[in-house]
Amino acid sequence: MACRSGCCCGFGPLNEDNARFLMLALVIVLYLLCGAAVFSALEHPKEELAKERWAQRFDQFSQKYNLSKQELKNFLRNYEEANVAGIRVDNTRPRWDFTGAFYFVGTVVSTIGFGMTTPATTGGKMFLIFYGLIGCAATILFFNLFLERVITVIAFILKFCHEHQYQRKAVLPENGRRISEDHGDRQRDSLAGWKPSVYCVMTILGAAAILVSCCASAMYSMAEGWDYLDSLYFCFVAFSTIGFGDMVSSQREFYEGQVAYRLGNFLFILTGVCCIYSLFNVISIVIKQVLNWLLQQLEAPCLCPGQGRHQTRRNVVVPGHLRARRDPSIDTDAVNDSEGDGRRMSGEMISMRDFLAANKVSLAIMQKQLSEMANGLPRQSTSSSRHNGFSGGVGALGIMNNRLAETSVDR
Repeated sequence: MACRSGCCCGFGPLNEDNARFLMLALVIVLYLLCGAAVFSALEHPKEELAKERWAQRFDQFSQKYNLSKQELKNFLRNYEEANVAGIRVDNTRPRWDFTGAFYFVGTVVSTIGFGMTTPATTGGKMFLIFYGLIGCAATILFFNLFLERVITVIAFILKFCHEHQYQRKAVLPENGRRISEDHGDRQRDSLAGWKPSVYCVMTILGAAAILVSCCASAMYSMAEGWDYLDSLYFCFVAFSTIGFGDMVSSQREFYEGQVAYRLGNFLFILTGVCCIYSLFNVISIVIKQVLNWLLQQLEAPCLCPGQGRHQTRRNVVVPGHLRARRDPSIDTDAVNDSEGDGRRMSGEMISMRDFLAANKVSLAIMQKQLSEMANGLPRQSTSSSRHNGFSGGVGALGIMNNRLAETSVDR
C-alpha cells in the first residue's frame, strides 16, 4: 500500500496486509448489520404473533383446568429441565446409549453441535472440554488434508482436459508428421507451470456440494417426513457446522431400513461437511481477490520524489501476460533483501514476500507444486524449505497457496 521507502502515499504507515485485514473486518461488520436487518424484518413479526398465541393458550388452559398461572409455569419449567435431559413428548431414541453417544461425539468433533444432547454431569462436562480440544483439532486437520487431496484431484482432471485441448489446437505440418521436438518442448514448458483457476475449482466444488445436498435432502424427506426445502435447510446448517439444533436427523426410535438410513446419514454428513469446508476456503480466496481489487482502487498514485514508478502490489491478481514478464532472479532477491532489512529496522511487520526472499526461497519451485502433484510426482524438499517452515503457508490458505492460478503471484 504505502511505498516501502516510507513515503506518505496510499494509506500512509499502514501496510497492505493490515489494510486488507481492517477492510475485511469492516465488510464483515456491514455484512452482519445487513443480515440483522433482513432477519429482523422477516422473523420478528412471526415471533410477536407466536408470543400472542402462546399467551392466549396459556390463559385458556389455566382457566379450563382451574390451575393458577404460577403452578402452570412451575410445571412448564420442570418440562424444560426434562427437555434438556433429552426427554420429549414423542418417543425418541435413547440419548446416552452407545449409538446415541457416538452420534453426540460426532457432532462435537465436527463442531456441528446440534445441542439436542448435552452432558448433564460434572464429569461429563469436564471430560468434554479435553475431549473436544483434541477431537476438534484432529478433525480440522482431517478437513485440511481432504481439501489438499480434493484440489489435487481437481487439478489433475483440469490439467488433463487442458492438455487434451491444447493438443487438439496444435497445427500439424502439411506432410502429416508430428510437430517438431522444439515445438513439443515449448508445449511441455507451457504446460509445466499451468494451474487451474480458482473460479473453476469453486464451480466444481459448488456443484459437488449441491449434488450431495440434493441427494441427502431426498433421503431426509422420505425418512424424516420433512418438506424438501426444510431438508435443504437442514443440510446447509449441518454441512456448514452451524448446527442450530431445530432440526436433527436420526432421532426417532425406529425407522424403516434403520441401519441403512443411519449409515447414509453418517456418510452424507461427513461428505457434506468436507465439501462445504473446501468450498468455503475457495470462496475465501475469491473474497481476498475482491479485497485486493478494492484496495487497488483506493490506492492513490505515488507522487513522492524518487517514487515515480508504481510498484506492483503483493497478492493482487495480475494478468497472465504481465505475470509472465516477472523474473524471480537473484538480483530481485537481493533488492528484496535490502528492502526487507530496512522494513525490519524500522519496526514494521515483515510481509510474506520479504520473508520468502530473505530465506532465498525459489518462487519458481513453489509454482510447480501443483503441476508435480497433478502428475503424481513426489514433492522435492529443498534446503530452503527446510530452513523456512512457513514458506508454504499455514492452514487451509497455505494449502491453496501457489496451487491455483490466482494465488501463484508473489506473496
